[in-house]
Amino acid sequence: MNAGSYLLYQLLHCDAERLQMVAYYIGDESFLFDKKTKTVSKYEEGIRITNIVKGLSRHGVEGYIIYDIAREGRNLSTGFPCNGWGIIVVTSPNEGNFKEWEKHSRSVRIVMNCPEKDDVKAMCIWMKRNEPTVQAKYMKEVEGRMDKAGPLLRYVFDKRACKDRIDTCESIVDKMTLSDTNYYSVLGTNKMCDGSHVSHKLVKVVRVRGKEDSELPLNALMSSHLAELTLCKLAELMVPNDFNLLILAIKDDLISKALEDHSLFAFLSAAFVNAIIPKLTELKVERNAPPHRCALRVYPHGRPFKPCLLECLENLKKKINIECRVLYKPEVQHFPLVDGFFFVDSPRKTLVGLQMTTAGAHHTIPSTVRQFNERMAEYFNGWKKLSRDMSWDIIYIQHADSMPMNGWQRCGPVKTNNLSNDEKKIAAFWEEEVRQYIAAVSSRDF
Repeated sequence: MNAGSYLLYQLLHCDAERLQMVAYYIGDESFLFDKKTKTVSKYEEGIRITNIVKGLSRHGVEGYIIYDIAREGRNLSTGFPCNGWGIIVVTSPNEGNFKEWEKHSRSVRIVMNCPEKDDVKAMCIWMKRNEPTVQAKYMKEVEGRMDKAGPLLRYVFDKRACKDRIDTCESIVDKMTLSDTNYYSVLGTNKMCDGSHVSHKLVKVVRVRGKEDSELPLNALMSSHLAELTLCKLAELMVPNDFNLLILAIKDDLISKALEDHSLFAFLSAAFVNAIIPKLTELKVERNAPPHRCALRVYPHGRPFKPCLLECLENLKKKINIECRVLYKPEVQHFPLVDGFFFVDSPRKTLVGLQMTTAGAHHTIPSTVRQFNERMAEYFNGWKKLSRDMSWDIIYIQHADSMPMNGWQRCGPVKTNNLSNDEKKIAAFWEEEVRQYIAAVSSRDF
């Protein structure tokens, strides 16, 4: 984020009468700015500038110190700040960088969020301001890198560096062992990560709203791509009960994001599933139609207990067999029809599709259903044959504060006169064979 240089810019533009000196430490280099004489001195050794700053303080000269810890494990002097000098320490969330100094100072921790996508889009527009024809393509490329690597400016603008970063993070997940899972217990808490362990590359600190508009730091996974890989690996290695506790720990983060990103993994928690089963309400084509019980309600033991990340089709080496009690989560964004799904081994095998939504309506169209079937046939062996005797349940998951979904979610327009014969068949299948349910959830359900 270059927070140190931004702060330096702001301080140098303050009134020189109120703030004459600014000391800037970054890595092994230090700079002392005298705003009255408009000069800057550079020092290669931190001890020398520190002695000069302390000498200025003794002579009544006031100023401000920016200590940018650009190198991990560099503790600053416990003698800072000096009398008449303020200080701000810029660091990654690694207590090894500042814990000893913090004990002897009356400092306040401030969490700075990583840049949002809109911030990065603005940067892209500025960087390509003289090339309007390539702006949109460039923004899309950078946004794709953010989805995978996370909102790290040093990587998302450099294709090669970003690929290396993603490869490194994916390797960390792939090599994770049971003992490594302990380092991920910080997720959903305000505990600092252990900067000496590789897990810190996968975790970021974000600011969230607490009670009475207070702000709290919270550890979250770096990106949606790395979150899915990490949670899949943790579910594979951890004892189910321990993984459930981890999901419960990050439940507020999962739900607070309008049930986006990796929130589907909450379905691996027995507590979460048990909480929503009583809330399942059927959405009927006709209000007086006979009820149908959701497969998850009839067979609660059929809930998913392990995840499977469906990689992008271009990376798929071979088709896989359908397994019951597996939560399938497509890695590709905008997967048709649902966000994820699992199969229940009832007398008639049931596909349970999961769709997270905040809208009061979530109608679909025949082409989306057709695309879903085509994707399933590309991923799973024997899909066309198996799907003929399969029943479908679609569960719409909403936040309790969202606009409620009350009616049947149709496939296609209200009037089907203009649909082709194939589209009419799909619309008829949707109306006759697909059962729909809605569940409104909140953090109070846990």
